[in-house]
Amino acid sequence: MAEYKREAAKVTSIFVYPIKSCRGISVFRAPLSSTGFRWDRQWLVVNSKGRAYTQRVEPKLALVEVELPNEAFSDGWVPNNSSYMVIRAPSMDPLKVPLSKPSATADGVSVWEWSGSAFDEGDGASKWFSRYLGKPSRLVRFNEASETRNVDPNYAPGYKVMFSDQYPFLLASQGSLEALNKLLKEPIPINRFRPNILVDGCEPFAEDLWKEIRIQKLTFNGVKLCSRCKVPTINQETAIANSEPTETMKKFRSDKVLRPSKKPQGTKVYFGQNMVCSDSQIPGKGKMITVGNPVYVLKAFSSAADAAA
Repeated sequence: MAEYKREAAKVTSIFVYPIKSCRGISVFRAPLSSTGFRWDRQWLVVNSKGRAYTQRVEPKLALVEVELPNEAFSDGWVPNNSSYMVIRAPSMDPLKVPLSKPSATADGVSVWEWSGSAFDEGDGASKWFSRYLGKPSRLVRFNEASETRNVDPNYAPGYKVMFSDQYPFLLASQGSLEALNKLLKEPIPINRFRPNILVDGCEPFAEDLWKEIRIQKLTFNGVKLCSRCKVPTINQETAIANSEPTETMKKFRSDKVLRPSKKPQGTKVYFGQNMVCSDSQIPGKGKMITVGNPVYVLKAFSSAADAAA
């Protein structure tokens, strides 16, 4: 493993996804919490049994837009009784959800391996999503006071998330997207991969090797290459899926290609680096990154085969 400090890239976009599987918000700066960016995947749409809806089974969620007040991304901001999240979707009236936490709870909420209780955002939100999806649905909010959802301890012991799939942060590079697009008949935008942090200025897929980086005095560790599911094949503007980019990625971003000496993990393909931030575990304000921040590489793997996946 190489150890050095150099400016490798710059942060060009920051994305926060308040409702899991719905559209993200592009922000200029974002405060960090112990579970990732503040507000990221804090809400979840569930079915009548409390099981999570995602784009894998409900691609229409890709068309749901979410808006938060601009001040929600200020360090230390506290919502008041007039603070709302506004949700929009085709052929639907806007839905306003108070940012002050509700008192009602829903038990038996589950996402992947985790189950527990969550705040229930009420009948109005339930009717809105039920009508939009055409089946019984509820909107729930992660209850940090009573629940903890740990990430895989084999990769990042001691870290936690809310309703994210696996890890607090996903970082990808513009160079990687451009390299992929050169191989596709129809180029795709970065929203297919739903990163939290987009950087530019580095070689394509350089982020595969980033074991430890620093952004704005905050240390991030690359813990696992991000294996991609069905979501990148879903057009985020139409909610229609096809076989790309996965079919093309199988040719150069598969286990067999990237990690030939390792035991193959099925037909997985990889794009982006899952990350944790050690500084986010320390209580207190002031942990924030901003578009334009340089990215310094402190430690790097010698090859993608040495990185966890």
